[in-house]
Formats: sequence, C-alpha cells, structure tokens
Amino acid sequence: MQLEETIMGEIKKAMLNKDSKRLEALRAIKNVIIHVKTSPEGFTEENVIKTLQKEVKKRKDAAEIYTQQNRSDLAEVELYQASVMEEFLPKQLSDEELKTELKKIIQEVGATSPADMGKVMGKATKALAGKADNSRISAIVKELLAK
Repeated sequence: MQLEETIMGEIKKAMLNKDSKRLEALRAIKNVIIHVKTSPEGFTEENVIKTLQKEVKKRKDAAEIYTQQNRSDLAEVELYQASVMEEFLPKQLSDEELKTELKKIIQEVGATSPADMGKVMGKATKALAGKADNSRISAIVKELLAK
C-alpha cells in the first residue's frame, strides 16, 4: 500500500530532523494503519482513509473542547496533529464543487423532494467518500432538495 510506505518514509525524515511533534502525529497515522490491518473490514486504502478522517474529526473536536476550557496548549497539539493527518487525505471538495457533484447525483437518482434524501445520501456517500464530510454532504443535499 502506497500510503503506508509514504508514512514510513515521513517517519524516518521526522526522526532524522528530530521533529518530535511531527513524529508523534505520524506515529498516530501509523497506528491507524495497524488498526485497519487487524480490523475485520479488511485492509484497503478506503478503510484507512475513513479511519484517518475519523481521527482528524476526533482531534478537531478535542481541540474545540480544550479551547473552551482555556487549554490552548493542548488544543494546539490536537490541531497540529489533525493538520499533519490531513496532508495524507484526499483533497476535500469545495462547496461549489460539492454542489455540482450532488446535483448530478440528484438527477441520476431522480430525486425531487426531501423525501428522497435517503436515496441521494446512499449514492452520494459512496461516490464522494473521502472527498467531503458526510455532514457537509447532508446539509447541501437538504438545501438542494428543499428548492
């Protein structure tokens, strides 16, 4: 798997550069890969990306909580790790690109009202996996079907 090899190379670079913050984040990514290898779903690039996206979300949520509790030092660590993880995720679609893709999917499925949300979401989450967060997809689908 190419992502695993890339991470291992980055870990070596971070060790040589004595960049402990980056090394910690990269080791967290390696841990995700190991977790996916041992999971019953199987070891695929798609499963690694899904799990990595969950880890990024966890770190951003934790950073938000730390910020609310005036612990900016801990929030900074979480946000840094999330940013390093995002380097290895597929580029996220902008809102305009996402709307364009969702309009195509809505036409393919033949959705006309908010009652068709399930059909659209089923196809959209598969087609846009890794390219957009499901909450963003859901919000834009609601907006488009409400018109």
